[in-house]
Amino acid sequence: MKNEDYRQDVTIDYSNVMESAVGPTHGLARGDFESLREKGAATHKWLAELKAKSEMGFFTLHDQDVSKIKKYAAKTREKFENFVVLGIGGSALGTTAVNNAVNKNFANLLTKRKRNGYPRLFVADNIDPEHFGELLSVLDPKKTLFNVISKSGATAETMSQFMVVFDMLNKKLKGKWKKKVVVTTDPKKGILREIVDEYKLDSFEVPPNVGGRFSVFSAVGLLPLACAGLNIDRLMEGSARMAKLCEAPEIADNPAYLFSAINYLADTAKKKPMVVMMPYSSRLYGIADWFAQLWGESLGKAKTRDGKEIHCGQTPIKALGATDQHSQVQLYVEGPADKIAVFIEVEKFRASVGIPEIFKDKPDVSYLAGSSMNELISVELQGTKYALTKHQRPNMTIKVPEINEYTVGQLIYMLEHATAFSGGLYNINPFDQPGVEFGKNFAYAMMGKDGYASLKAEIEGKGK
Repeated sequence: MKNEDYRQDVTIDYSNVMESAVGPTHGLARGDFESLREKGAATHKWLAELKAKSEMGFFTLHDQDVSKIKKYAAKTREKFENFVVLGIGGSALGTTAVNNAVNKNFANLLTKRKRNGYPRLFVADNIDPEHFGELLSVLDPKKTLFNVISKSGATAETMSQFMVVFDMLNKKLKGKWKKKVVVTTDPKKGILREIVDEYKLDSFEVPPNVGGRFSVFSAVGLLPLACAGLNIDRLMEGSARMAKLCEAPEIADNPAYLFSAINYLADTAKKKPMVVMMPYSSRLYGIADWFAQLWGESLGKAKTRDGKEIHCGQTPIKALGATDQHSQVQLYVEGPADKIAVFIEVEKFRASVGIPEIFKDKPDVSYLAGSSMNELISVELQGTKYALTKHQRPNMTIKVPEINEYTVGQLIYMLEHATAFSGGLYNINPFDQPGVEFGKNFAYAMMGKDGYASLKAEIEGKGK
């Protein structure tokens, strides 16, 4: 892949998960990694087979042709003030995570000129009636493009949003609404594909072999990100770079396998059923949010691939440094020793904020004078790592040289690949979500969807 830059590689420092740092009760030994050699080799082979058979398409999304997406994004640049994603879960979290990381922090507050002509990006990822209703009330439908995203086309939350928007656009714009909607869905089937064909709407495809939480590098994420002005070519280059690094079969040489193995061993060998992801960057907090779905929905399973009960999976917890030093870190340091912490460290911020040399006569704050917020947040991260390690709480650090499309592309891919590898270690299917279906079916029944009358009767009978 062109434009590789090893100096921009995302790396993992796992020294503080080893027994030499946190002791043998909570820390890992070299022998723990050796114990995974056979299982790791089998999982590597399994993933290679899935990739070769194109059964799991997220492995190679960075090889796709994105010219259609870029061309469409260029057309929207001057036509629209706002770009609104209608989606939930995997159709929303990845887009939010990457946009928040790379785009300007307060892009939606800037003038169009200062946004370089790109529309504001809003991700309507919930059906809270107050939030959604107020969002629509502040948008001019003539200047807003709505991107409806659902692979199946049957997602109740997304389709309810679309039905509201469809009705609003028809009433306000009459016959001129069609170019205000673009749909991202299955290439051949589903209600959204039927609507696209019926109304001749612009559309993009969700590859059939890519699941929602693994779809940020498909049109699901790339279309809104390109329309918001992000460099999706560079994002793909970062993903491709990490994919190359993750070809190594040995756990120690493969960033994704290493991340996976550490968490698997922490869970199964050291009784750490919770993983805390804590970026020391407000920009990267969305990554922790996205990771919570990726890790939890993929690995929280009742049965193994051969049908045995297992009830496995680490509970992902999201935190933000330095903010949550003042809320959660007390628990992590002195509470139950049932967690492993994953910090994300930005080695070089794109901005520097100096602390002025004032209040030198005030001993409580004079030590800050003349330093910078950059130095302070770095020191606070080191302090949190020190406190956890001193109290024998294992922690590792994902090091990001700086935040840009290339490094974020690497980070996203590494965590996706790590999740898939973890599925092999647990011997579960990390690509389905059967537990989610129970709640969906309940909603279908109680909202009166055809075919669910017997379930509704069962539910109402049990409620008496």
